Order: sequence, then structure tokens, then C-alpha cells
Amino acid sequence: MCDRSTRAGPGGYRGRVTAYAAVVLAGGAARRMGGRDKPAVPVHGRPMRDLVLAAVADAVPRVLVGPGGALPADVLVTREEPAGGGPVAATSAGLALLGPGTAVVALLAADLPLLTRPVVGVLLDALAAGSGPAADGVCLVDDRGRRQSLCGVWRVPALRAALDRVATRRLQAGALAGASMRELLGELTVREVAWSAAGPPPWFDCDTDSDVRRAEEWTR
Repeated sequence: MCDRSTRAGPGGYRGRVTAYAAVVLAGGAARRMGGRDKPAVPVHGRPMRDLVLAAVADAVPRVLVGPGGALPADVLVTREEPAGGGPVAATSAGLALLGPGTAVVALLAADLPLLTRPVVGVLLDALAAGSGPAADGVCLVDDRGRRQSLCGVWRVPALRAALDRVATRRLQAGALAGASMRELLGELTVREVAWSAAGPPPWFDCDTDSDVRRAEEWTR
């Protein structure tokens, strides 16, 4: 269920959401990059997962789901069950490390090297804004109008409830391997934000070596 689409630039964050957690998904197979550890691939000398974690440096906690590597001491690391089970299973594993009082989470792919803290701030602001029923989540849409579900912020209770629904439909708790994000989010109210500011698009994810080169060109 889609709420509406808005356009935003980098100046939208006004502090209306001041506490949030972050879950960064880093367990994909990266078949188009030879199966190597894609989030560890550097853009301008820094692994992509480090750049994403830096964009949520003020989140508490920060959780990485996937291979860890050298990470800041405050970053919690876990794996989806089974390993390689897909983004819904990884989302469940990440949320399992959040405290019961955590209300908002940034749910992000680990291959978003152009993401920045001001962009996360715009999403947090958009989650709190608007009239009518509150949105369950907010995510960016790309230049073709496609929703980037793993570049967004979400209300934790709504995500937990959605995970329970998926598990129930699949007959047993924990049976989340192979489920799609579309299945997970299909019954949620999602506010879409089209990024209108100049400069590199923060929703740009790197699936190929060509994408990595393009990201580096954008940030020169």
C-alpha cells in the first residue's frame, strides 16, 4: 500500500525524529560481481558498507547483517538464517537485536555508497511529517519512479508485524528465507520520496563493477 510520493532535497531534516536504530543488510550473493563480498568493495578507498554505516553514525544501535570485517566497536554483527536467505530473513535477524523500545529503524542495503546523513535525516523527517494516518515507512524512489525499499526508514512495530504475517503465511515462524521485500511491505502504508536535489543520487546501489566506477565518478 502506497501513501503518496513527495519530493525532497537535502534541507528537510528538522529534528522531529531524534532517536533511531539502523540495520544494514550486507549478505547478498553478488552474483554480478563474481560472488565476492560486494559491501567490502571500496568506493574512493572505503568499503561501501563503511560508507553506509557512516551515514547512520548517530543511530543506536547500528546492526550489520552479513560478513563483518573491520568495523567500529559499536556495530553489532549478525547473520540471517540461513545465511544467504535473502533480505526478509536478514531484516528479521537485524530487528532481533533491537531493544523493545526501539520505535524507528533505518533499513539499508550495504551497497549505497552515495548515501549521506542529511539524506537519512530527510527520510526521518518525512516519516514524522504529513497529514492523515501515519506512514509505516518512508523510502526513496529512483529516477524511474521505482521504490528503493532498502533505502528507507520504518516504524519498528509495523515491520515486526509484517514479518509475523509473512512467517504465518509460510506456515511456520522463521520460514522467511526467499521471501521478497515486496511480500514483506505489501500491506504497509509507505510514503515514497523522490530525491530532487542536485548531485549524486543517494538511492544508487552498486550491483556491478560498472556501477562502482559510476559511483566513483559522481563523487570526484
